[in-house]
Amino acid sequence: MPPLTGHLTRFAKVPSARRRLARSLAVPLLAALWWTAATTGAAGATEHPAAPAWTAQPAANGAGRDGGRPYFYLEGLPGSVLQDRLSVTNPGPEPLTVRLRGADAYNTAKGGFAVRGAHGSTGTGAWLRTATDKVTVPGRTRAEVPVSVTVPGDALPGDHPGAIVAESGGRSVGVRVQLRVGGPTLAALTVEDVSVSGGTIHYTLVNRGNAVLAPRLAVSADGVFGTLLRRDARTLPVELLPGQRARLTEPWRDTPALDSATVRLRVSAAGGAHDEATAPALFVPWVPVTGGALLLLAGAAAAAYAYRRRAARRDGPDDGAASSPDLQQHSDERHLVKAGAQS
Repeated sequence: MPPLTGHLTRFAKVPSARRRLARSLAVPLLAALWWTAATTGAAGATEHPAAPAWTAQPAANGAGRDGGRPYFYLEGLPGSVLQDRLSVTNPGPEPLTVRLRGADAYNTAKGGFAVRGAHGSTGTGAWLRTATDKVTVPGRTRAEVPVSVTVPGDALPGDHPGAIVAESGGRSVGVRVQLRVGGPTLAALTVEDVSVSGGTIHYTLVNRGNAVLAPRLAVSADGVFGTLLRRDARTLPVELLPGQRARLTEPWRDTPALDSATVRLRVSAAGGAHDEATAPALFVPWVPVTGGALLLLAGAAAAAYAYRRRAARRDGPDDGAASSPDLQQHSDERHLVKAGAQS
């Protein structure tokens, strides 16, 4: 048999040559792929930049510089016309069209600040006018729109909160308008509907005056065995508008396991507004109490059943006892007949 050394050597050289060929082709191919990915990513980043959001806010009071006003503040007597300017900024490269309208403000059920829809305003939103209801702002430009509020002659004194609503591309921005009509103001606040459920105190705040209020709340609770809760007055994260109410809660996590308490809420606000209300709270460990009651009922039922069985056995007929009344009457009749026959 001829030696296999030469054949093995030739077959071993073939993979080595293929590896050198693959290595020589792989380097330029990987470089081309890397360059394509890098240029594609750079082009994509250039073609689709993150568009900055447009803004709407009160125009600056100074010469072309943002005065940093968070909202409009206007004050005047009934029958007056008040004026200001709204600034709309478009930081993007394309023109932007924004629609503008006025709206009344109100409190949500939990005290949040909200504005009426397009046709639900009867106060500030109806008195407010912008110079145009639609403004187109070129790219990287700011436009200022004149704003006027005509206060009716019969407008009530006090605060009339509202907003300018700016809408574009599915996005809505509300710029608050704080309007105060001249005249006497009244700060009046009540706390109502206090109740305790689990580890939460529920209550309702009502603004019964004509001024916007920032309420402060103090909480206390006294039980049969002493003080259960003491919290000093603090400002709530709620701005209560005139004539509005808000249903709020106060956490009480360390409630007693067994006690009868009186919960007291005290509220106050600037201008002398204050009120307080109380509510009873009963804390009972219902699971063990219910279990004990069920055991007592079961024991009482078992005792009653046993008593009825003993009574039934005691009242039952015995052997040799007197016969029934009918049988006894029949025996008496026979005795009488026999006695008569002998006489």
